[in-house]
Amino acid sequence: MSFRRRLLLVMLSVVMLAQLVTAGATLNTLQRDVQEKASHDLSVGLDVMQQLLIERGARLRHNVSILANDFGFKSAVATEDTPTLQSVLANHGDRAGADLVFLAAPSGELLASSHHSPGIPLPYPELWEYARDTGESVQVVIEAGRPYQVVLLPVRAPGLIGWVGMGFLLDDALAREIGDLTGLEASVLALGDASTTLFIASPLPPAQQARLGTLESALLEGRYLDHSAYDDQGDYLTRASLLHEGEGGRVYAIAQQSRAALMAVYGELRWQLLAIFAFALALTALVAALSARRMARPLTTLADAARRIGRGERLTTRPVTESGEVGLLADTLMLMQQDIDRREHTLLFQSRHDQLTGLGNRHSAQQDIDDLIASPQPFTLLRLSVNGFRAINDTFGYDIGDQALRTLAERLEAVPPPRMGSYRLSGDEFLLIIDTPAADAGMIENLHQRLDAPMDMQGSPIRLTLAIGEVRHPQHGDSAALLLRRGEIALDMARHARQPHQCYVEGFDELHLRQLTLVRDLQGAARNGELTLVYQPQLETLSGQLVSVEALMRWRHPELGFVPPDEFIVLAERSGLIHGMTAWMLETVCAQLAAWEAEGMALAVAVNLSAQDINDPGLPVRIADCLALHELAPSRLRLEITESAIMQDPEHAREQLNRLRETGLRIAVDDFGTGYSSLAQLKRLPVQELKIDKSFILRLDESPDDEIIVRSTIELAHNLGLEVVAEGVETSASRALLEALSCDLLQGYLFSRPLPPNDLLSWARAHRLDHTGVAL
Repeated sequence: MSFRRRLLLVMLSVVMLAQLVTAGATLNTLQRDVQEKASHDLSVGLDVMQQLLIERGARLRHNVSILANDFGFKSAVATEDTPTLQSVLANHGDRAGADLVFLAAPSGELLASSHHSPGIPLPYPELWEYARDTGESVQVVIEAGRPYQVVLLPVRAPGLIGWVGMGFLLDDALAREIGDLTGLEASVLALGDASTTLFIASPLPPAQQARLGTLESALLEGRYLDHSAYDDQGDYLTRASLLHEGEGGRVYAIAQQSRAALMAVYGELRWQLLAIFAFALALTALVAALSARRMARPLTTLADAARRIGRGERLTTRPVTESGEVGLLADTLMLMQQDIDRREHTLLFQSRHDQLTGLGNRHSAQQDIDDLIASPQPFTLLRLSVNGFRAINDTFGYDIGDQALRTLAERLEAVPPPRMGSYRLSGDEFLLIIDTPAADAGMIENLHQRLDAPMDMQGSPIRLTLAIGEVRHPQHGDSAALLLRRGEIALDMARHARQPHQCYVEGFDELHLRQLTLVRDLQGAARNGELTLVYQPQLETLSGQLVSVEALMRWRHPELGFVPPDEFIVLAERSGLIHGMTAWMLETVCAQLAAWEAEGMALAVAVNLSAQDINDPGLPVRIADCLALHELAPSRLRLEITESAIMQDPEHAREQLNRLRETGLRIAVDDFGTGYSSLAQLKRLPVQELKIDKSFILRLDESPDDEIIVRSTIELAHNLGLEVVAEGVETSASRALLEALSCDLLQGYLFSRPLPPNDLLSWARAHRLDHTGVAL
């Protein structure tokens, strides 16, 4: 019997169920009436909650107003007495039963808070913006994933001197109070920006509270906001009201009634109607059972076959012998099994191979390397990178770049034994596994010849140049991750040295890890008091008087000890930490200048700026603010910029230096003579001083060539109206020669090493220098 005839038999049986439709219509009408009344009750309940929050906000505003008008509190705010502020806020908050208290400056910066550290902007932008526009604000906010009703009022004495705020957590007690007033199940739900549940306040048991978390997506769609509806499980009639929406997420007030309570009104009538139609249903069920018995047997067999296919088992024969629709379903299952096999094979291939080149990917390389490590056979990894591949993409386009990568992949696959495998690790990086303990020079040369040969890309000849990093097993590591990392280190060594090949050298991994450690710890070095400044005197050549000093940064790492400046400054520039270090140095120098001035010693201090500092548009304003904070004249601070920093972008450097010069700062070119600039180029820059690099000064009295360079530099600089500083003066003969050449300022170990601030003050007081630079 065909499936269609069986379906006809079922449809005939459905006719007998028409009576149930009548009963259903009756029950549905009664249910709709009950639901409409319940929906009205939910709406009233939410209105009660809103009114309760308004009254609660009024009480909270009264408490905050008392604190804002307190004379002692105003005095503490005006004097920025942070301990007093913290104490007053805590005490008043405890008396008011507040869960959240804070005080902000007129600008919005936190001065004290129960939940945040001082110094950051007020973390409630909507509350802050509304308070500034209207003079006060009462809103619901989200703090650490929890909703609070917060009041923000101004503190005036008589002008605005701050903003004080208090907040109460929308907690279980509030939900219970609303539920007692309305007879509903009231809750407060906070959702994050990603529609994740942050907080639930409800008097319900934990198991029922978890049910509220399932309303996230429906609330996001607005399903319960303008009307009542059942939840996804159909157990509760739900309505919601949006209390807050902002950057931190949303807060909803939710009122619910269980379906069981609603349906109890007409439960008795329902059973009576069901009893009337019980006999008809029994007859219909008998007919359906007779038909389903015959239909269920092959369908059950097919369902079991489908489950076996889902578990990964393979069917070798057709699960049923029936024809018709059931037979068609069985044939479809067999075809589905074949499609799954093909798809799994495709997915497995894609998971282990690069989509562009067809080579094995990083995951495949790691698995193959692990398999090789498990065998005792030694092997070699060659990590390859295309030099300047970005320029190829920029010049010829990404299509040509992709074609070049595919051609390179084909060449890698064509490399003869002892090649064991080739892989693409990332954009322009590849990997070869060689079945040999080491790659000799001939093998590397042959590999370059194969891979570096010109490629014809749509009529454009392109020649790729490769850098190769070599690492060997077991000599250089016993894990895939370690070998790949050390291969990358060897590749970086080859690229930085502009060499075609570099084998990993023991110890460079430790250097790499040391650099990672330094970059990590450099972020908190200033905060932890590990950074210090020392100062080296700069003397007038003729008078021998101390006129200025150069600030030099020192770092003593708590584990690694003293770290040379040449090492950590370069790492700071590469990692983007140099701006923070420069800001710390400027603040420390200005504070030290003010301290020296209080001791009666007026000096100028020279500080070094990096190329990244020159590119910082906010540097002039930052320096001006720092000088103003410590009441220092701009002439007290001198900025030293290296030639290389200027020559990276001369036009931009000139614009930035003009801005700095307009503020009254004195600017010097440091390490002059080591770069590629000329005095003609420097003439266009607003500099007043040149510092001749110490490499020309250290052997000045012994090297005629150095003397010629120094003499010419001083004469041309003076002709351009620039002062000249010689650093690295270590002998009296060099000092005498610089004096004869009319050098303006001298700096070096002949006079003093770099000194800590207190030692420099003592040195300056104890040493009155004559024109020879010898202490009296």
